[in-house]
Amino acid sequence: MEQQDSRRVGGDIGEKNTFQAESDVESYGSSYDSDLEKAGFARRKTPICFQRSSAPSAYSSSSRETSASHQRLLKTSPNKRKGGFYFYRIPQKYVKYMCWALLSTILIFVLSLIRASYTSSRQVELGTVEKSPSKPPPWEAFPFLERYHGGIKSLVPKEENVPEYPHDEDEVHEPLKNTSISSRDANPLPKSAPFDPYPTLGEEYAEKRECFLDTQGTIRIPRVRYFPGVMRGFPDAIMGSYEVLGLRDDVCFERFGRLGPYGYGYSLKRGGTGAGLHGDREGIDDVWLESENVTQVDYSTVRWVEIQAACVTKNAGRFRPLDTAGQDLFTNMHTKPEQALQKGAGKENSSVIEDDSIIGKRDPHEVPATKNESIAKPEGDQQGQRNIILLPRTAILIRTWWDFHYSVEDILYLRSLIAELALLSGGEYTIHFLIHVRDDNVPIWADQKIYDRVLENALPAEFWGMGTLWSERQMGLIYGGIQESFFRDLPVHGVYRSTFMPVQYFSHLHPEYDFVWNWEMDVRYTGQWYHFFDQICKWTKAQPRKGLWERNGRFYVPSVHGSWEDFKQMVRVQTEMGTDSPNNIWSGLKAATGTTIPGSPISQPKADTPVWGPEPPPDVLTDQSNPEPPTTHEKDKYEWGVGEEADLITFNPLFDPDGTTWFFTEDITGYNTTSSLPPRRAAITTTSRLSKGLLTLMHRETVLKHHTMFSEMWPASVSLHHGLKAVYAPHPMYIDRDWPPQYLAAVMNAGRNGASGGARTSVYGGREHNFKGTTWFYDAGFAPNLWRRWLGMKVDNDGGEREEVAGEGRMCLPGVFLHPVKGVEMVVEGGRSVGEEDGEREEKDQGEGEEG
Repeated sequence: MEQQDSRRVGGDIGEKNTFQAESDVESYGSSYDSDLEKAGFARRKTPICFQRSSAPSAYSSSSRETSASHQRLLKTSPNKRKGGFYFYRIPQKYVKYMCWALLSTILIFVLSLIRASYTSSRQVELGTVEKSPSKPPPWEAFPFLERYHGGIKSLVPKEENVPEYPHDEDEVHEPLKNTSISSRDANPLPKSAPFDPYPTLGEEYAEKRECFLDTQGTIRIPRVRYFPGVMRGFPDAIMGSYEVLGLRDDVCFERFGRLGPYGYGYSLKRGGTGAGLHGDREGIDDVWLESENVTQVDYSTVRWVEIQAACVTKNAGRFRPLDTAGQDLFTNMHTKPEQALQKGAGKENSSVIEDDSIIGKRDPHEVPATKNESIAKPEGDQQGQRNIILLPRTAILIRTWWDFHYSVEDILYLRSLIAELALLSGGEYTIHFLIHVRDDNVPIWADQKIYDRVLENALPAEFWGMGTLWSERQMGLIYGGIQESFFRDLPVHGVYRSTFMPVQYFSHLHPEYDFVWNWEMDVRYTGQWYHFFDQICKWTKAQPRKGLWERNGRFYVPSVHGSWEDFKQMVRVQTEMGTDSPNNIWSGLKAATGTTIPGSPISQPKADTPVWGPEPPPDVLTDQSNPEPPTTHEKDKYEWGVGEEADLITFNPLFDPDGTTWFFTEDITGYNTTSSLPPRRAAITTTSRLSKGLLTLMHRETVLKHHTMFSEMWPASVSLHHGLKAVYAPHPMYIDRDWPPQYLAAVMNAGRNGASGGARTSVYGGREHNFKGTTWFYDAGFAPNLWRRWLGMKVDNDGGEREEVAGEGRMCLPGVFLHPVKGVEMVVEGGRSVGEEDGEREEKDQGEGEEG
């Protein structure tokens, strides 16, 4: 019975399945007969324990299989089945470990990305990013120019010279080589002549009295000598202009005529430096000929501080009376009020911070009446009727430090500055050393003897008495309260970020100087110093204020821009109309109104608004009587500012750092920068002239508002904020390779609307390598090479004594302004050099100090 029941049940099941399969066939038609893959798919979805060894009759292509009742319900072996391919199922315990490993990998990857991002941003901030070697810049493919290194045997008149560079891009250029000795002998050496740039002033000025190299007035100062003409094929300056500034470019200077008056070319026994005793020396005796007598000065007996002071005293009638010096609050301590008054610490000097006594009641940008327009009666004028115009006093601060090594070449450089600017000018300039004591722990302020000893050891013997010490700790005490940011890990009171702090304080203590030149030890000039300074000051004084800031921000390339008048009009059009240059895309992303709507595209107007008057930030020092324009920008006929002395003179463009990749564009301290950065300008290198009014404003901004910026931004930005007159002097700059002029102009003025700054494409920042081949930049490579070749030295196995003697002779250059020139060691013969004597003196002093 049980077997029958089971068969019955099995038969019922088989019949039910048969009935169901037949119903499915009727529902879906003949698709099941032809689609065997679907039958296989259906079989794979059936659990293993219930799978059949063959497909049911409804899925079979055979008509004989009408029932599945003959198959057993349970299989003997579940592994004996027919079906498709099966993936291996990983055991559960291994899946857990794999999930943990995957999560750990993802977590480590995310943490690595975070660490790499932080490290990269830190390196960018510190400027220590190591980049993979990139392709060399395009200018390295340009050929070198050859005719910089000619000689005095190839001189031709300036108007007959065919310059090697610049030239048209389609012009076939064949460089001239240094000629052989046969052609050299064919050209006789011309006679040199003394260079005298000192003007003869009219009767409205006091008479200039001659100064000498001794206090007795017996040793005359030898004059620098020049040769007429230029070396054949000598290139023209690619940027800046001799003609615009009024500098002479029809004469040239060789090393003996330039440095011979200061001890170059004769031995130590005669009082010289012992350098320049070999090489091409033809015709050098003319340097020391005066009334047919050789006058080689014995500089071992010269004391510059004495003769400079004697010269100032002798010509005191040419200048306004000396102001009472400011009180040195850092080194003097007064116990009685009357003693303080006697030493110049009265109300007028002690209230400098509270009132405008130093600036006076005039505009700080204006030249005081006593500078160029002051009328005074000279002493000894019995009639008392003749009035004279008094001249301004100017100080030149030589920036150096206490353990600086003075080479023979440095001594020659300093002697030329003092003789040509301070003595031969009749006291118009005063040379002074501003010496940085790098060790803050030396107690120079605690004992006068220590101060004097450090000061004496910091200078060669011939310059004793001409220096002033300062330290960064001293600046931190004088200018306290400034927020310390350690931008690029540098202190805010350090010499790198705040170069002008000691200059500000020097001007505060010495109000008798109307102007102060911040001068560096690595600046050189192949021409005559007074001629250069005088023409620069005259040209900047004649510049109108209209369009001045816009012209200041561009390099002047005469071969591309044409005349200065053409350049001035081009800048006006670029400012008022804008340009279609793609560089404008990368200019500072600022809206026209200064505000932006979140989510809206940021736009900047195509044209620029010209600077006209002060451009102060919200928190600038107020009530400073800033100059205001006499009329609107449109109505001015280039008259405002003409005849006004410049408060700031720079030798590189005053560019807008906003939007550039310049490293120090955000080194701003004390200003409110929550909404935006203050307007600012910058000029690379700190070699510049600053007026007393500008230095006073910088001093007050730092003391009262705790404002300061990076050294190369600070004077220019204060001038912009207070409406002072700042001028970039486009001095002649040379380049060592054959750049296409149009390409060079596009690279140098690659900023916004044809300016040098204001955009990421600016040459300042990541593209400063383009200055490597120029004669003036903070790291220009052509400047030191050209100076050494001019001195007769070998550079990269080129030049030297043999090449000069066998070729065209020694080099003869026009006035070329060079920076930087460092570490020039001349060959000295005939005894010990000046540097060796100073070294022995320092060792002796140190030994005495140790014994004490």
